[in-house]
Amino acid sequence: MNLTQQLINGLVLGHAFALVAIGWTVLLGVARLVNFGHGQMYMLGAFMTWWAISGLGLPYPVAIAVAMGVGAAVGLVLQRIMLQATLEQNLVSIMIMTLGVGYVLHGAAALIFGSTGQILDTPLSTTDITLGESFLTYQEAAIVIVTIVVFIVLELTLERTRVGRLVRMVAEDPKLAELAGVNVRNVYLGVFAFEGAAVALAAAMVGPRTPILTSMGFDEVIMTFVVVVLGGIGSVYGSYFAGLALGLFTAFFGALISPAYTTAAAFLVLIAVLVLRPGGLATRAR
Repeated sequence: MNLTQQLINGLVLGHAFALVAIGWTVLLGVARLVNFGHGQMYMLGAFMTWWAISGLGLPYPVAIAVAMGVGAAVGLVLQRIMLQATLEQNLVSIMIMTLGVGYVLHGAAALIFGSTGQILDTPLSTTDITLGESFLTYQEAAIVIVTIVVFIVLELTLERTRVGRLVRMVAEDPKLAELAGVNVRNVYLGVFAFEGAAVALAAAMVGPRTPILTSMGFDEVIMTFVVVVLGGIGSVYGSYFAGLALGLFTAFFGALISPAYTTAAAFLVLIAVLVLRPGGLATRAR
């Protein structure tokens, strides 16, 4: 086993996990909600990026922007549909609605794009960077760089801007924030739009590593759940380090034992961490 190659694989996979999870991290931290359509929104972002490149002939950066715009629009529509349930914190209705929207997106994607897989080729995914006997593509290097930049920008936004203060006020106590004059509805709409755009960005960056299938969202939402819970609900940095740890664990577990059991092993790790540290890996919620 090439340890250096597995280390590279784990770092890339970990940053991919963290990037896919970032929208859900903010959603859980602010709205205290779970969007079970998150994986299908990821799938839609991947298909939109592929269609913008292969169907419209757009450059890769423009295709990413198109996918993010569609993702933000889907997030806005989703939250507008269940806004009343969100304000009432009706978790059962929200879970049913997001799960239903996920299946609608899955069916619509199968109808529009077909059930056969597609390959998302980009100028970055076809060129390798050689490091001795190990290698990675420029696409994989871009995943790492983009993930780090997104997490830093998000953390600075939440901690040092007026928007961040409003978001944190709603996360702490939405009713008190509303009494203080904060438009809670707009904050919720903005958070869901951010989630849609963020997961579309993740799909556009991570999609070239695997075939694009209508079923790909179900696997992603499982690993996203593990990352968010391991990192601590609503913790930006916690999700980053949890994604990184999960990626390294998955890479080495798959190489040493079997890739077939990595999801089961990840949940065993999740259970063990929650038993020892119920709040997750983060020292405090963001």
